[in-house]
Amino acid sequence: MKETVVVTGMGAITPLGLDVPSTWQALVEGRSGAGLITLFDPSELKMRVAAEVRNYDPNNYFPAKEARRLDRYAQFAIIAADEAFKDSGLTVTPENADRIGVIAGTGIGGIGTLIREYDVMREKGPNRVSPFFVPMMLADTAPGLIAIKHGLKGPNMVVTSACASSANAIGEAMHMIRAGVADAIVVGGSEAGLMPLAVAGFGIMQAITARNDDPEHASRPFDANRDGFLPAEGGAFMVIEKLSHAKARGAHIYGEVAGYGATADAFHITAPAEDGNGAIRSMQHALADAGMSPADIDYVNAHGTSTPLNDQMETKAIKAVFGERAYQIPVSSIKSMIGHLLGAAGAIEAISSLKTIETGIIPPTINYETPDPACDLDYVPNVARHAKVRAVLSNSFGFGGHNASLVFRAYED
Repeated sequence: MKETVVVTGMGAITPLGLDVPSTWQALVEGRSGAGLITLFDPSELKMRVAAEVRNYDPNNYFPAKEARRLDRYAQFAIIAADEAFKDSGLTVTPENADRIGVIAGTGIGGIGTLIREYDVMREKGPNRVSPFFVPMMLADTAPGLIAIKHGLKGPNMVVTSACASSANAIGEAMHMIRAGVADAIVVGGSEAGLMPLAVAGFGIMQAITARNDDPEHASRPFDANRDGFLPAEGGAFMVIEKLSHAKARGAHIYGEVAGYGATADAFHITAPAEDGNGAIRSMQHALADAGMSPADIDYVNAHGTSTPLNDQMETKAIKAVFGERAYQIPVSSIKSMIGHLLGAAGAIEAISSLKTIETGIIPPTINYETPDPACDLDYVPNVARHAKVRAVLSNSFGFGGHNASLVFRAYED
């Protein structure tokens, strides 16, 4: 019998808020986190909108010297993990430290540090490169720092699978707990890739929105006039643990991580398989892993990027998995509000899924104005919806053909 894995803590720092409560409130209210880029001068770029973490001062979280030695993506990871750890009430002791791990997902890690230090070397010479450059840049620095701060000596690693990274991290962490490798794992993702080079790269691919004159309406998943995803930044982490461990310490349980599916399209490095085969298999594997059928799912948290290809493919895949029932299941994309956090997207969407189970509120897909005949499901347009939700299927798909699906289920004692 599979070990039951539950969620006992949640933390986030996003374009909609500096913690989980404020982020969730904004999602329920249907607020957009989009705006013109302010982190750098975007005037030379064709695409100049993003969802930035606003009103953020690292000196409110770290001593000034420490903040200078942490890439922004690592700062977000530490802040979100701290909130999740505190929320969980988990206490680390010499006896349990090696049974608690950290697994983080990120798509591009410390790209800001990489670009900045390359400019230093080019302009001032190699002897002026920071001695902190390498550890600041590495993708696996975030889980290492979280472990150091909290004394966590269990499994520690980073998962990198583009926009599926943190969803894969959650699934792999769940399997580790089921296998008895750890009793609890702090798991999630962070991203801080709003740099001129990264935005230019996505822009030249025509992957991101060019709706510069109307940022708040730029991200419009499943709408006929969608033109690309809204790049975003932030971090989200959860504490997951085996049920017996959580119950023994009287922890509050938000829900179960019930199932996980991971597949590859083996089709194209950036475009999804047109028939949705990889996404279909990912969802089917997650349901099978949870011991559930499509009839058991009450809501689908869609990957829903607002790109022409993804939204059409995902709609097709959902229909293939759910059949005629696909038209009765609410499907929404919080990327319409929060933007696309790339490697951290799966983690913040996992938290949103669990909050939906907890509160009975399904966040909307905002900016849905013009139906697309190829996208004809119930996308919870523009206004949040109250509903009894016992189980959620959450999708994350990434460049390289990576697909990850997670099933979250209400916990019943």
